[in-house]
Amino acid sequence: MALSDADVQKQIKHMMAFIEQEANEKAEEIDVKAEEEFNIEKGRLVQQQRVKILEYYERKEKQVELQKKIQSSNLLNQARLKVLRDREEHIKDVLEEARRRLGQVTNDKHRYRGILEGLITQALFQLLETNVIIKCREQDVNSVKEVLPQCQENFKAATYKDVKVTISTDSFLSSSVSGGVEVFAQQGKIKVVNTLDKRLDLISQQMLPQLREILFGKNVNRRFLN
Repeated sequence: MALSDADVQKQIKHMMAFIEQEANEKAEEIDVKAEEEFNIEKGRLVQQQRVKILEYYERKEKQVELQKKIQSSNLLNQARLKVLRDREEHIKDVLEEARRRLGQVTNDKHRYRGILEGLITQALFQLLETNVIIKCREQDVNSVKEVLPQCQENFKAATYKDVKVTISTDSFLSSSVSGGVEVFAQQGKIKVVNTLDKRLDLISQQMLPQLREILFGKNVNRRFLN
């Protein structure tokens, strides 16, 4: 039987209500899913940026730590170098004081003549020549003359050879030299320097490790003694 206009309108309204409800439910479902996906994406982005920030500050922290280590190492090296420089200066001062006192040895004439005899005799043995020239300070000429016969006798007793020794009178060692002699042979081609300053230099080089230990104590990190 045919539906009345009222029934048609009623069914249309019912269908529209059903469709609207379905649409609302679908829209709500879409909104929930969208909100969920938004939160997930937001969380992912936040975590991604958080990781980036943490990595950035971790790198910065490592850079700062590295800079601190470099700065600390530089300061430590500078301090070590300063200690080494100060120690070397102190050693120089000690050697200068030794050199100054060495110059006072010549004031004791008897002692100095004995030293000259040893230095000249040693030079003669080093050269093993039969004709030599001795150069000394001008103020030491007489002392050298006094000890020269004994030096020649010492040389002859050991080598069974006579040695002719000439004292230079036209050229002398500088007055700044603490004392001692230079001995020449073969027309000046061979020279032995046996001044007090030279002996001090040789002894200081040989005794430098012991001198450092005496002044500053034993270095437990030192592997070599030269």
